[in-house]
Amino acid sequence: MSIEVYRDAWGVPHLRAADPDELAFAQGRTTAHDRAWQLEVERHRAQGTTAAFLGAAELDWDVFARRTRLADTARRCYERLAREDAPTAAWVRAYAAGVNDGLAEGARRAPEFATTGLAPGRWEPWTPLAVWLSTHILFAGLPTKLWREEVARRLGEEWTELFATDGPGTSGSNGWLVTGARTESGAALVAGDPHRFIEAPGVYQQIRLACPSYDVVGLAVPGVPGLAHFGHTGPVAWAITNAMADYQDVYRERLRRLPDGGLEAYGPDGWSPATVHTETVGVAGAEPVVIEVIETDRGPVIFDAVAGPEASGPGAPPETSGAGDGPVGDGVLHALSLRHPPRVTGDLGFGTLPALLRARTVADVDTALDGWVEPVNVVLAADTGGGTLHRTAGHVPVRHRANSLRTVPAWDPAHAWEPAPAPLPRAEVAGHAVMANARGLAAPLGIEFAPPHRADRIDALLGAGDRWTPENTTTVHTDTDNPSAARLLAAVDRAASGLSPAASAVRDRLLAWDRRMDAESTGAGLYAAVRGAVVRRLAAHEAFAALRDAHTPYPALLRPWLVLGPRVAFALETLLVAGPVPSEDVDRIVREALDETGSGEPPAAWGVTHRLAPWQALPDPDDEHWPGLGGDHDCVLSTSSVPGWTDLSGRASAARYVWDLADRERSRWIVPLGASGVPGDPHHRDQLPLWLRGDLAPVTTDWHHLTKEQG
Repeated sequence: MSIEVYRDAWGVPHLRAADPDELAFAQGRTTAHDRAWQLEVERHRAQGTTAAFLGAAELDWDVFARRTRLADTARRCYERLAREDAPTAAWVRAYAAGVNDGLAEGARRAPEFATTGLAPGRWEPWTPLAVWLSTHILFAGLPTKLWREEVARRLGEEWTELFATDGPGTSGSNGWLVTGARTESGAALVAGDPHRFIEAPGVYQQIRLACPSYDVVGLAVPGVPGLAHFGHTGPVAWAITNAMADYQDVYRERLRRLPDGGLEAYGPDGWSPATVHTETVGVAGAEPVVIEVIETDRGPVIFDAVAGPEASGPGAPPETSGAGDGPVGDGVLHALSLRHPPRVTGDLGFGTLPALLRARTVADVDTALDGWVEPVNVVLAADTGGGTLHRTAGHVPVRHRANSLRTVPAWDPAHAWEPAPAPLPRAEVAGHAVMANARGLAAPLGIEFAPPHRADRIDALLGAGDRWTPENTTTVHTDTDNPSAARLLAAVDRAASGLSPAASAVRDRLLAWDRRMDAESTGAGLYAAVRGAVVRRLAAHEAFAALRDAHTPYPALLRPWLVLGPRVAFALETLLVAGPVPSEDVDRIVREALDETGSGEPPAAWGVTHRLAPWQALPDPDDEHWPGLGGDHDCVLSTSSVPGWTDLSGRASAARYVWDLADRERSRWIVPLGASGVPGDPHHRDQLPLWLRGDLAPVTTDWHHLTKEQG
């Protein structure tokens, strides 16, 4: 083989090989060397086998992964890829072979294998597709549809969209493009930062992939070949954010058991066979769990079937005898099934990945993205010829609007999918363009979007300058202005009478606060304390009593989406001015929150309690060492917590980047921790200080300034 591995000063791998397949092998092998533990955790997550070495806490995920048939869907998609696009299938296969080649050595470097007793396994050609599916299966509408169903059933139909994310503070990703007319160099900049759950090791891997066909730097997803989301080929650069599209449907199923143990499902044409088999889920330190895996014509059944007609389990529809309700009676089982494009079409869009690496113009990127499937993204791209691209990419089925809002009856033909997917919106770029999960370009593709705060703030910041550089772009990345504070501050302003002296002092300080969520700001800490007290009181209001146990029919896996407290926290802006809590009670709650905050110890600076809390497969015994953060969920510097319950931040910028089309070597990037996933490695967490300061590391592309690995 002709593979060469170089490293820059931050340990980032720069790979050279004779052809794309050899380079894919090198990417897999190097990733296994740097991140063997992470790769094996992701492989087991995709297969639903994590509880076997991590214990019962992972059982819910394993059951979900098996019932949604993630691994089987990945196999189907790979088989179609092999039939219809043999070169891409061979490229993916080469990556998996590289992982297998490097896993044993990588595992020897990673102490987690010895701690858990896990032996490195074998990657199949379809495993990268399974990792991709596992990573994104909860990116779309599934959990929110379950929540809306509970709101409608428990609180009333009129409140179904009360908690919509246009109002709540929720995190997503930022991205922007500045054309050459607005930059110092005269060439475009593409910049941004994806907001995802922070994991250790990180969810993005800085890497360079070079062969005679292309030379690309970017951010890879460990376990997946190529550079799906963020890349710079030299002549063209691209970046994405989540479009917040709705492309998953949840069907209410009615099933009946046959004498031979099989099942039938009731669909638009009556009863038809459902597939069913059992699987055994291993659990470290406990007895294995046997589950049924069921699939109807709509898709896999994701939650246990329960006997009716008295059933009240998840998604159980009203039991009436009216036309169109489907069969009822003893022996009829109720369940929920999931329908999503890769399971239906057998296509995950992996043909896009090598096409992006070969891209030289925005037209090439545009053509490549016509094959994108999931998740649905908004894309920005620019090239050295002055071309720009702003479009959506992915597969969104066309169907009844009710499918996007709630669970729908499997037996009603009105909820079937149309044969062709929805058209994908696009827009021209004039001066600059912003993507930040807000309603806008992708509006026809979804129901709920992030609030406009981040998008509006980035737009205003970019509009205020016309000589943008990779260096001064960091002022956008790190902006801590908190627009979502306005409504609570307005309520605080109204609370002028009936306050204790201490509460009045809190009120005065808040009204003088500059609305910046800086880590060292005691004003931000004070605001967070009052906000938390308001959220807790709103969640405890009798108007929401029926929703307090809305999560109980569902597994703990979905609790972050289905617990009342976080839903109130993220919908605070809306609930302060609308909803079932009377306005006079809202005003009272704000006064009580001011009193509570004023009567206790003065809140510390925001960064004292708002600390980084990354997810780790093996929990860190010393979480106290993680640093404090600035920002908040609706700041451009988006660092999400759950107001009222915890200030710890599990979601933030999983990377930051600036792609310079004038000179790729002037591009910049950063990840929260480091290039290596191995504890004790010099590059395990060496980028954390830069990430905390808002600095970016250089992108080095001159091979003479890199260090070649031996062996």
